[in-house]
This record gives sequence, C-alpha cells and structure tokens, in this order.
Amino acid sequence: MHKNHIFVLSGLALALSIAAFVSPFASKDPDGLDRVSQDLKFEEKAIAEPPTKQLPFSQIFEEYSLKAVPNEKVSTALAGITGTLVVFGLAWGIGKLAVRKSEPK
Repeated sequence: MHKNHIFVLSGLALALSIAAFVSPFASKDPDGLDRVSQDLKFEEKAIAEPPTKQLPFSQIFEEYSLKAVPNEKVSTALAGITGTLVVFGLAWGIGKLAVRKSEPK
C-alpha cells in the first residue's frame, strides 16, 4: 500500500474514532450563533421554520443526532460518523477532480 494511502486512512480512522467516541460527550451548552443570539438577546427573532428544515436531510437529522435512533449518545455518534464520512468523501472527490484537471494531457 502506498505511503499516502496509509496516511489518509490513518487520518480517516482517527477522525471517525473522535466522531464516534468523543462527540457524544460534547457540551450541551449553546454553541456558536445560538450562544451569540442569547447573549445579544435576539434569539426570539429566529425564523420559526427555517429553510433548512425543508431540505431532504432534515428528515434524517435533528441538530447533531439521527432522528431514528432513540439513544442520544448513539444517535450523536452515528451522526458524527456520517458527517465525517460525507466530508471525507467530498474532499476526496474534489481532490480527485482537481488532480485530474491539472494533469497535462
């Protein structure tokens, strides 16, 4: 196996491990914009039904978990694994396209 493949697969394994075993223990405190909206007192101005709720994946995911899995920690771990794989797949695909386009013909 090529040295780069081992490096990439090791990184993916590490990222999946973090997503599976660390993400279920993330803080329940509001994050990012939620916290800012609370601190600056404009959270009540949020749209009741945001446009993102109309996207297909909103039927599967709720915040940082899977709707179909009742156990919160397992649900969060599975959502983390899914997100990690999606981001990896997109990055790998874009990388393949970029390398293919830049190679001389």
